[in-house]
Amino acid sequence: MSVTGLDVFDKTLQTTNIWLDEIMAELGPDRQVAWHVLTAVLHALRDRLPVGLAVHLGAQLPLLVRGLYYDQWRPSEQTLKERSAEQFLDRVAASPRHTASQRR
Repeated sequence: MSVTGLDVFDKTLQTTNIWLDEIMAELGPDRQVAWHVLTAVLHALRDRLPVGLAVHLGAQLPLLVRGLYYDQWRPSEQTLKERSAEQFLDRVAASPRHTASQRR
């Protein structure tokens, strides 16, 4: 049975919910926290990739997540040169929206 009446929307909702469920399995049951963590990780990744690779990755994402990925992106700005895992994780952790206490 279709939830939205459009297969493309049903598919993206299903895939997005699977991804959020996997994040929640690691971080706890708060779906909004999972959404904000997904946002922080995708934005940190996107901002480190050259524009062409960032666009290629974005094209592979489910429709709903793709909108999240491109939200507030300014491809004309310089790509971040940080390349270590530690710098990447610091950027994710510094995201202003990735914890329950920060979203209030």
